[in-house]
Amino acid sequence: MIKEKLSKKNWFIITLFCFMGGIAWNTENMYFNTFITNEIYADVSQSAIMGSMEAVTAVSRMVALSAIAAVLTTFVMGALSDRLKNRKMFISVGYILWGIVTAMFGLISKENVANLFNLTDEAKILGCTVWFVILMDIVMTFMGSTSNDAAFQAWVTDVTVPRQRPAVETVLSVVGTISSFAVTGVGSFVQAGTISYKLFFGVLGLVVTLCGVLGLFLIKDPPRTLQQEASSNYWADLFYGFRPSVIKENSKLYLTLAAFCFAIVAFQVFYPYLLTYVQYVVIPDNGGVENLLKAPVIITAVVVAVVVLALIVTMLKLSTKKKGFCLTAGVVVLTLGFLLLSTSTSIYIILISIVPVVLGNALVNILFGAAVKDFIPEGKAGLFQGIRMIFVVLIPMIIGPFIGETACKYAARTIINEANAEVIVPAKDMFLWAGIVCVFALIPLYFLIKKGLDTKETEKAV
Repeated sequence: MIKEKLSKKNWFIITLFCFMGGIAWNTENMYFNTFITNEIYADVSQSAIMGSMEAVTAVSRMVALSAIAAVLTTFVMGALSDRLKNRKMFISVGYILWGIVTAMFGLISKENVANLFNLTDEAKILGCTVWFVILMDIVMTFMGSTSNDAAFQAWVTDVTVPRQRPAVETVLSVVGTISSFAVTGVGSFVQAGTISYKLFFGVLGLVVTLCGVLGLFLIKDPPRTLQQEASSNYWADLFYGFRPSVIKENSKLYLTLAAFCFAIVAFQVFYPYLLTYVQYVVIPDNGGVENLLKAPVIITAVVVAVVVLALIVTMLKLSTKKKGFCLTAGVVVLTLGFLLLSTSTSIYIILISIVPVVLGNALVNILFGAAVKDFIPEGKAGLFQGIRMIFVVLIPMIIGPFIGETACKYAARTIINEANAEVIVPAKDMFLWAGIVCVFALIPLYFLIKKGLDTKETEKAV
């Protein structure tokens, strides 16, 4: 039986692997996209772009195919980790290989691809390089989804009980945010040209690999994982979550995932393009980096950070008694933040918008994430990781970036690259569409609240 209090060792493992997983995921989700715009499309001609694809299209396709790879991997490897009853090896070896593939990304260039495939036509070189980037992203996703989405997330579910999960999800969310800031901080030197993408990917890949090595010595599978019974039919396990009887029996889980899905789709409308948007739209529209480092902007940013932190803590405390209200508030506030972002590129409007966006996103991720773990049936964490991935990765990362790409093309904001060619870059219109999508999360959330947010465990306790 799992203790009511997590051990210090398990807290350390959760924090470490969440942080390092966040390093890898944020490197992929944020900087592979800027790598395409800043490196692959930096010096290509207009004819090469017309003969292959736009940069925003390349990003959209990469994100979508990565999502498909992530979900298929989680289905297969999640069920396999349940059957083999050894999440430790899936996590540790997966992180080791995840880091290696991340480091290899820095070796990709148009010159290397042209030499590898003996190409001379510029359009073909551009197209092949883009698809080579996408292929490597899929390989990296396989490693990350095996170790993090399929095994680590299931391991966290295994070692926790419902009473612990809001606290665990809070830590996961905070640590994930910190890892995002860490990657962005280092990545800013890449975007400024101070360090190369090769060095950036190499160093971050190395630290992720070292984390996997540590996992071989630190992680221990809990008794529940070792004792749970696996189905005699592996293929039946893969499709377990699609059975009508399973969906009906676990309706709260699927309603939670549906509401969560809409919120994440909204986020994915702009997230793959965010750093490119900042680099090519926000910074120029505000007079350059120098103007963004002036005292009024810094003071406003600090005030915003304090306000956001205070509001998150207050709402999370309130969520222990009014979870339904806080979930609804999270979705509504997130929607309002997106709509506000769509009105202006002014740094002050953006900073003010950060308050509802970060607050709403924190509430949505923490409370929905905890609810998903709560509603997963005892001993079947691995079987449901693939289902979770469909709702939180596959659908959002296919639909969201496509909506964002369409919004960017419609706005037609462009830059001129080194070869004097026009390259489409993201525009603020994408936030408007994000807000519209986010509203739809309220529909399944309404039915979930009607059914009640109590788990079977809490219902028995009452």
